[in-house]
Amino acid sequence: MPPALMAALRRFTHTLREFTVGQRTLAIIGLAVLAVGGIGLTAWLSQPSYSPLFTSLSPADAGSITTLLHTDGVPYQLADGGNTILVPEQDVDSERLKAASAGLPSLSNDGYGLLNNLGVTASAFQQTTTYQRALQGELANTIEAMNGVQTASVKLAIPDQTVFTSQQAPTTASVFVRTQGNATLGSAQVAAITHLVAASVDNLKPSNVSVVSADGTLLSGSGATGTNDTASSSTYESRTQSSVQAMLDRVLGAGNSTVVVSADLSKDSAQRVTQTYTSPSNAPAINEQSSTTVDRGSVSSGATGVLGPDNIAVPTGTSTPGTGSYTTSTTKNNAINQTTETTTIPAGALDRQTISVAVNKSAAAGISAASIEQLVSGAAGVDTKRGDQVDVQLVPFSKAGAVQAQTAISTQSGAETQQNIVKIATTALTVLGVLLGLFLLFRFLTGASKRRAATPLDLGPLDVHPLGGLDPELDLLDYPSIAAQNAPNVALPLEALAEVPEYSRMRASIDRMSATDPQRTAEYLRSLMDDKQTA
Repeated sequence: MPPALMAALRRFTHTLREFTVGQRTLAIIGLAVLAVGGIGLTAWLSQPSYSPLFTSLSPADAGSITTLLHTDGVPYQLADGGNTILVPEQDVDSERLKAASAGLPSLSNDGYGLLNNLGVTASAFQQTTTYQRALQGELANTIEAMNGVQTASVKLAIPDQTVFTSQQAPTTASVFVRTQGNATLGSAQVAAITHLVAASVDNLKPSNVSVVSADGTLLSGSGATGTNDTASSSTYESRTQSSVQAMLDRVLGAGNSTVVVSADLSKDSAQRVTQTYTSPSNAPAINEQSSTTVDRGSVSSGATGVLGPDNIAVPTGTSTPGTGSYTTSTTKNNAINQTTETTTIPAGALDRQTISVAVNKSAAAGISAASIEQLVSGAAGVDTKRGDQVDVQLVPFSKAGAVQAQTAISTQSGAETQQNIVKIATTALTVLGVLLGLFLLFRFLTGASKRRAATPLDLGPLDVHPLGGLDPELDLLDYPSIAAQNAPNVALPLEALAEVPEYSRMRASIDRMSATDPQRTAEYLRSLMDDKQTA
């Protein structure tokens, strides 16, 4: 072993020997804490990263997949109530391939695969029923592919065909949808599901498709409660109320007004077609037609005549032609501009809104109700032609609620302040405790080293043989063994040792060695000290 390593080992062993029982216990506890922390940190760093293998699994599929993972020896974790399986990231692809080869996860809706099990002896009723089940499964699988949909179930009611069209019952369908987590289906998704099902079945109208959520809410179909329309109305009312309230708070101050908005939104979509006609300027006529009529009259003179044998008047006398008249008519077909506008009115358009505003009378000094009404009308986009109404009333506000609110706010603020103080004090005490422990440990260790450095080392009396002298070139390491072979040593006082020539030569030898090779001298002295303590 190298001398430097041996020296370090000797120093460490010597330091441990000088430790008291308390110091050794503290050192052992510190080493144990470091070892446990190192083991925990190593285990945490070596833990693999888990990724989802499959999500939204049924209990049966989850059990089959976990059995497959257990067979392959792959660690796994369950999440989301057992519906999600997590495996190490490096095993995701391989385990997905193995699960797919085993037919996992299985489809709850078989779809057109049911038709493969029909035999040649199947009756017409079995064929019709199986086809209907297959169509229901295919529609359910398609709906489950939508974002936010966890499971779906479709039921079709297809009546038998009859030659009497007036007695033909309509085809209806019902769709049950369970969403993932807290997701909700919007109006666009509900409409998409409705039209998807209606377009997949003959003689099925979108109005005859009912969509039901997992909580029992009828989202679409006859008798729907209009959940989405209600949500749209609430959204519009909240947005309008917030904008009006913010404006009034800026004018009157916070807490001096309250706003309530009630909006009626249309639930049906429609189309409006408008045609307008305008005359072009300086445009020639498309075609023109003129006609002239001449009317020539006659003037009679003389006798009027007598009756003949058949009571027919026989004219007598003469007649002269009249001057006549001319009539001219002109027909022109002029070009015109025709504009046709088709406007689609979606569901959710605002039909009418009513806004009620109550203002604290004491805070509205110098502001009239008409001025506040104009401000509210401008902020909410009120249209009187549409039937919108704004009602502003100046009333005294009750102060009891404000006092209670202020008291509650003060109490809550005090509680929060106290909690913050407790947290700060706890954190400060913890930090101070750790720092104090480290400081005491440091003082303890530095004090022990100072005591070891300041404590004089008692080498004992110097043993010199009185009968013979020592060789000045004799190695000091061999001195104890040589002295042990001679007569019993005699301890002499320092005054007597100073007069002994052999002691003078030995001291001179030590001085010369320490001057020429101090490191070797220190090693000799340390060896002598260790041998003495061992003895």
